[in-house]
Amino acid sequence: MTMGRAEIEALRTLPCRELMSRALAVKLSRRGPSMSLCSIINARSGLCSEDCRFCTQSARYQTATPVYPLKSADEIIAAARQAAEDGASHFSIVTSGRGITDESLPPILSLVSAIRDQVDIRVCASLGIATIPQLRALKEAGLSRYHHNLETSREFFENIVTTHTFAERAATIAAAQAAGLEVCAGGIIGLGESETDRISMALTLADLQVDSVPLNILIPLPGTPMAGVKAPAMQEILRTIALYRLILPDVPLRLAAGRESALADFLSSAFMAGADGMMIGGYLTQRGRSAAVDLDFVRTMQNLWA
Repeated sequence: MTMGRAEIEALRTLPCRELMSRALAVKLSRRGPSMSLCSIINARSGLCSEDCRFCTQSARYQTATPVYPLKSADEIIAAARQAAEDGASHFSIVTSGRGITDESLPPILSLVSAIRDQVDIRVCASLGIATIPQLRALKEAGLSRYHHNLETSREFFENIVTTHTFAERAATIAAAQAAGLEVCAGGIIGLGESETDRISMALTLADLQVDSVPLNILIPLPGTPMAGVKAPAMQEILRTIALYRLILPDVPLRLAAGRESALADFLSSAFMAGADGMMIGGYLTQRGRSAAVDLDFVRTMQNLWA
């Protein structure tokens, strides 16, 4: 059952330390000392028609992000194999662009099948806006989970994207579920939204009953309209993570892009606030920490939680 507004408002009055303590208690009681790891590959980069103000892959902005077509099957399968060796349970094929087209789908179906045949890892995809028939085809090929972020709240969305709507993003999530796929959906902290917006997105994710929630922290990248945005304060980030854990008590809460730059020495604090998953091996256009460092961190956190 989704947490009520009155209960959420009461939580918002708590000091950060108390909020984190409650969130950690919920994490350990509901999910135990588990830590969920995933990895992605930027399989096709750049030339995106959309105007997401945070993204260097939009064709509307002058950035240094590489532009290339779909990578070879050998390269993508090798990345999936490396992800499995690094301890990831899920590997996602990510492509730039508004969504799946009739031309772009067949090679992705072949890739999904090949990875399933050759690598012991669950295969995910992030391919943009999609229809139920396209998503059913992906499931039949062996896809386990579809990733499609809401990015921010329904109320704030038009400040970030104008070339498609929040409703279209929510509809793709519903379509993936109708096709029998699990769904990974979350968003970005630090786009200029308020805590009320962050809670609104969390409540939408709860209503949509998604299976995994990635939380990114904005990396203000040169060439994008958000290049000069100031990072949110550490307390804001930790409070957001704790609130998300309390609103979404049973799903993996996964830290993704921006965790290194925004959290720095406070990364462990984010996991003491209720996070219990990470994206490892880097992000779409930004490198992350080495897998060895992340795996050492996972072992340390699990020992603390034990």
